[in-house]
Amino acid sequence: MEYPLIVKSLMEEASLGIAEASIVNSDEKLAERVDFMHAQVGTPLILEQYVEGRELYVGVMGNARLQTLPVWELEIRNRRADAPMIATRRAKWDLKFQELRGVAIGRAKDLPPELERLLVKTTKRLYRLLQLSGYARVDFRLDVQGRPYFLEANPNPDIGYGEEFAEAAEAAGIEYGPLLDSILAIGLRKRLRAP
Repeated sequence: MEYPLIVKSLMEEASLGIAEASIVNSDEKLAERVDFMHAQVGTPLILEQYVEGRELYVGVMGNARLQTLPVWELEIRNRRADAPMIATRRAKWDLKFQELRGVAIGRAKDLPPELERLLVKTTKRLYRLLQLSGYARVDFRLDVQGRPYFLEANPNPDIGYGEEFAEAAEAAGIEYGPLLDSILAIGLRKRLRAP
């Protein structure tokens, strides 16, 4: 793998341990970050190629028949010029930081239709390949040339009212109550069909 790399916990969620220092550009910085993560988070780690660009999310629901939600995007409007575009723990959960940095998650803008179709098609293929069920969110990074890179599949994204999955569903015309009803019905249908 070539630098830059990003160091993440293999098992934790909600961006635990992810910070600007997670992106490393040398063997020395990599060793420092690995030591820090082992000491602070205490889980096995994963290294990924860091791709600078836009962070996109595609929600999906279903088992046999899949329904995708509109492509959603994380924006950090007031970040420093040299700051990486990453979803740190503070960007996700710290309200003061979100206000200061202009963190917003909403419908992705200015995506070419063929790219949206590719993201939807890829999301469905990954969902099936990973044998996910019920609902999930697939995260992508769109590099500066407009090429999508698969980051991760979240099999249990936050479906709380006002969170990105519920907001994307609302943009697709699915109100919050019916969204929860649909997720429950999908789960019950799968359970009833199980041997």
